[in-house]
Amino acid sequence: MSLLNYKKAGVDIEGANRFLRKIKPLLKQTERPEVLGKIGGFSGLFLPRIKSVKNPVLVSSADGVGTKLIIAEALGKYDSVGIDLVAMCADDVVVTGAEPLFFLDYIACGKLNQKKLCNLIQGMAEGCKEAGCTLIGGETAELPGMYEKGKFDIAGFCVGLVSREKIIDGKRCKEGDNLIGLASNGVHSNGFSLIRKVLSEDELKGNIGKELLKPTKIYTKSILRVMQKVAIKAMAHITGGGFYDNIPRVLPEGLTARIEKGSWPVLSIFKKIQKKGQIEEKEMFHTFNMGIGMVVVVDPENAKRTVSLFEDMEVKAWIIGEIGKGKSGVKIFD
Repeated sequence: MSLLNYKKAGVDIEGANRFLRKIKPLLKQTERPEVLGKIGGFSGLFLPRIKSVKNPVLVSSADGVGTKLIIAEALGKYDSVGIDLVAMCADDVVVTGAEPLFFLDYIACGKLNQKKLCNLIQGMAEGCKEAGCTLIGGETAELPGMYEKGKFDIAGFCVGLVSREKIIDGKRCKEGDNLIGLASNGVHSNGFSLIRKVLSEDELKGNIGKELLKPTKIYTKSILRVMQKVAIKAMAHITGGGFYDNIPRVLPEGLTARIEKGSWPVLSIFKKIQKKGQIEEKEMFHTFNMGIGMVVVVDPENAKRTVSLFEDMEVKAWIIGEIGKGKSGVKIFD
């Protein structure tokens, strides 16, 4: 009679240890000088440099990439969703004016697949380098019985730092301020449940699938640099909820965002999705980023300079509208 053990129950501890040893060099690539201790401990240690930060405030964010994982599975490519995971968290932190410091991940799977998960961690490491933060640790959990073989889910967690007096919260926004739109890479990480209703399995495995799998643009470094030269009043990361849900989150009561259609080129992938699914235009702007991954609010006299500064850093940008008086919300007009 064979004795039962944890491995036979579906959890391979030694396999997890081998995986950790394999990804350590990837984590090392993202390391900032503030990191203390070794990779693989019970916790990640980080000694922030706060001498120049008056009234330091920690800023945190947690997010996932949703059903975009299904597209990654269909194409057998996972590094791009690793970048997505960092982007969703780091850019939620930077909109407050904070610098992202470190990032952690959580991976839950039915059975650990080292090749697949190493590809995923490779993407996270690349994303952390793009955002300038350290991949300081995480957790990989084998959960047989909860996840089918080959299936997994991921979550990310980011912590940043900002001086209290430098927090960007939209309170200084006023009528006449300009809205600057920063170009997206494509669909980014939202709206995939709708996309999978619109497109066939064959389409998702083909060229359209490759287009959909493009990683989310990370704006963190470019925003931090522009902030040193221009006073940014508010920022909205255009994620789930599109324009209609995200921009009002950073505007004071009594102000509305007036956005002019045609002030930027809508990417062809959105036109394909809209046409194939016969989706109303308002629903498109309520679900997708439509080619604008981040919206920045500045004084009108700083608008053209802000666009120029972003484009100097190879981030396409446009003046896409302005702030007006009215019920808090978004108005999109021709």
